[in-house]
Amino acid sequence: MIHVHHLEKSRSHRILWLLEALELDYELVVYQRDGKTQQAPDSLKKIHPLGKSPVITDGDLTVAESGAIIDYLVQRYGQGRCQPSSDDMRAWVDYRYWLHYAEGSLMPLLVMQLVFSQIPKQSPWLIKPLAKGISDTVSKRFLAPQLKQHLSFINQHLSAQGNFAGPWPSGADIQMSFPLQAVAAVQSLEKYPAIAAFVSRIEQDAAWQRVVERAGPLTMPGQ
Repeated sequence: MIHVHHLEKSRSHRILWLLEALELDYELVVYQRDGKTQQAPDSLKKIHPLGKSPVITDGDLTVAESGAIIDYLVQRYGQGRCQPSSDDMRAWVDYRYWLHYAEGSLMPLLVMQLVFSQIPKQSPWLIKPLAKGISDTVSKRFLAPQLKQHLSFINQHLSAQGNFAGPWPSGADIQMSFPLQAVAAVQSLEKYPAIAAFVSRIEQDAAWQRVVERAGPLTMPGQ
């Protein structure tokens, strides 16, 4: 039996989506964040030393990191589903690219955006104006332009392809779901209609709806 160690307000919803898309049985082990620090509980370190989510256990195997988990589940249980055939090399390369791009390129920007938005809120009141000035400057001069460039790039790909690679939903679509849902939660996607359509397609997907029924709606850190 696959056990999904699921932390609230985390990236593990997309692992549940893949399991539902593959119609696999699994047990959900739910962990709550600390009310003050918003960090994962120490009990997660009993599953994996870093104490992060998502992480799954399958028999005597423990697999952490979203991309590695998706690769493992698709390769072991997919039976050709949720990934393009290696006969279609362009789709195969796209699949691998977006699977790694999500955490390697896009998520660092979103994490930095979240961290800098929290700095003024967490600062002592005497230095709040200074902290806000630093936060606003970093966002305006670096984060916002970089994010705009990435979102335009993603929107262009989705406009041409409809999804990221292979059959819907592929592992690449599932991996890219969290960062794009995170973007949709904090800003308008009016300038990125293909991304908006992608996020809407996730919400309408039957497997995703089963995830929401079982684990509740996706919420983001900071919300």
